[in-house]
Amino acid sequence: MTEYDTVSADVEHEEEIPEDHPRYQDLLTRHRIEKGVEKGITHLQGMHAEGRGSAFDYLLGEATIPSAAAAERAAAAHLLCADHPVLSINGNVAALVPGEMTALAEATGADLEVNLFNRTPERIEAIADHLREHGAEDVKGLEADARIPNLDHQRAKVDADGIYEADVVLVPLEDGDRAEALNEMGKTEIVIDLNPLSRSPQVAEIPIVDNIIRAVPNMTEHAQELADADEEQLRAIIDDFDRDAALEDAEDRIRSGV
Repeated sequence: MTEYDTVSADVEHEEEIPEDHPRYQDLLTRHRIEKGVEKGITHLQGMHAEGRGSAFDYLLGEATIPSAAAAERAAAAHLLCADHPVLSINGNVAALVPGEMTALAEATGADLEVNLFNRTPERIEAIADHLREHGAEDVKGLEADARIPNLDHQRAKVDADGIYEADVVLVPLEDGDRAEALNEMGKTEIVIDLNPLSRSPQVAEIPIVDNIIRAVPNMTEHAQELADADEEQLRAIIDDFDRDAALEDAEDRIRSGV
């Protein structure tokens, strides 16, 4: 038995998980989702979604592949070019990368907006408070005074001065029907999803096939690096990105394991 065989995913603090563990990222995400459920941030259904994502990440080698890195750079350029960028936050996102999303918002001048399928006032407030604990100052999503057209469920509720008016929206770990509805509104969508065949990345202008705990810090790093770039330079990065090739590359990697 190795020392890693004795490491349980059921740990009290994530610092207890050794960073050199071969499944470190998987153990970390599971731990954060479990804690999110305990805090009332993450719905139980989010645990199932995380399990599916973990399987795809394993097939990707639990690493950011080159096409995903290119997508993350193009995503950062899009957010920097936007007139009104918004980062959408659901329960899993809040549990997994609250501080990282706050840092990305600061690096790009984007708003943070809570948006939930299983929406209750208590969950909205819990997630907003959680984001504030991780450095966020202004959190949208509490007003819900506008609706995305052609959606009947709770996720149609958005802030009029947030997602509804945004020109570029980051929608990580998103349901396909809402991604399609935002696309029909003419918004530029950036999607983070470990399954390249899901509807969300299929309709996104920038599909990022990567684990969110890697993708968001990568985007922030690119945004900081590009902070002084002019619009022409940013547009060149955006134009150079081939979404179809990126999706094909991710699918090939998952199927082949190479």
